[in-house]
Amino acid sequence: MKVLAAMSGGVDSAVAAARAVEAGHDVVGVHLALSRMPGTLRTGSRGCCTIEDAMDARRAANLLGIPFYVWDLSERFKEDVVDDFIAEYAAGRTPNPCMRCNEKIKFAALLDKAVALGFDAVATGHYASLVDGARGRELHRASAWAKDQSYVLGVLTERQLAHCYFPLGDTPSKELIRAEAAERGLQVAQKPDSHDICFIPDGDTRGWLSGHVEREPGEILDESGEVVGRHDGAHGYTVGQRRGLQLGRPAPDGKPRYVLSIRPVSNQVVVGPRESLAISRIAGGRFSWAGEPGFDTGEAFDCEVQIRAHADPVPATARLAPILDEDRTEQHRADATHEVVVDIDRDRAEPLSGVAPGQTAVLYIGTRVLGQFTIDRALAAEPAAAE
Repeated sequence: MKVLAAMSGGVDSAVAAARAVEAGHDVVGVHLALSRMPGTLRTGSRGCCTIEDAMDARRAANLLGIPFYVWDLSERFKEDVVDDFIAEYAAGRTPNPCMRCNEKIKFAALLDKAVALGFDAVATGHYASLVDGARGRELHRASAWAKDQSYVLGVLTERQLAHCYFPLGDTPSKELIRAEAAERGLQVAQKPDSHDICFIPDGDTRGWLSGHVEREPGEILDESGEVVGRHDGAHGYTVGQRRGLQLGRPAPDGKPRYVLSIRPVSNQVVVGPRESLAISRIAGGRFSWAGEPGFDTGEAFDCEVQIRAHADPVPATARLAPILDEDRTEQHRADATHEVVVDIDRDRAEPLSGVAPGQTAVLYIGTRVLGQFTIDRALAAEPAAAE
């Protein structure tokens, strides 16, 4: 099999490429230049896609004896990931740029180019598993849930999965990967994992956004609609936030208040008690299925839903339904006609907490990733009935 190994410069992708070579595949390494500032150097474990990462990837490819190239996708990355990130925050949503990067760059732009060049598959260092089922290829959790990365791959479609290769899916721990890298002589064996948003390496998202989204002061309201403070830009707030609200008056009960929602049209931030963050239903569009579901998604089906990369999955029922006029909110995209509606199983799970429009919800049936959608609305949970 002819394999294009996406080499980020980290230990996972280096070992994935090594395993592909060891399996007897015809492997070519490629590093994606995504930064508009190619001279940027990594600081500790913050950020990725720097010139240091490119050099680390090249050294690994040289050790493995495979051809190596750098593809400049920085313009596409800016348009599909960075600009989307800015637009989502300006619209009052909380986006996940890693999901957009996987969707638009690593498994769209990269994969499309790879297939056009005659490659059979793109190999990455993600911890996830692929299973060839009766209806085609399926995406499943990795063997070790502690390292499982299937959530961030939930945006992959059936066509994309057909050309994916995840050599690390059966590895139970990152420590084993580092040990293997050391045994192979890879210099990245002990390189720190990257974290934070790669194009905001200092981790100051609010500060970065202030230079890209125009600040417009507005009101902070409580749940009754009373003005309790003012903000200097709604984009600087996220649902569930407690600190930095600078409210003009305390809550009547003296308890802390949290951001409950952001209203982009009226430029208002709504705050309230912690219990108001509890959510029993989420719904949204921009959905996709990771392969053929095998049943009518218009009918309610049992599943689990995960709303963050490191969150626990929650039992639920889901269905695909038309968006009713009375349900349409400021967060729905104008061209959206259908949405995935998910109800949390209150008999088996607590309500979700701190759900923000713009987050990605990934649906699972067992270990299988069924698909994903972007949350547009969330409904507060009713208090549990007393026994």
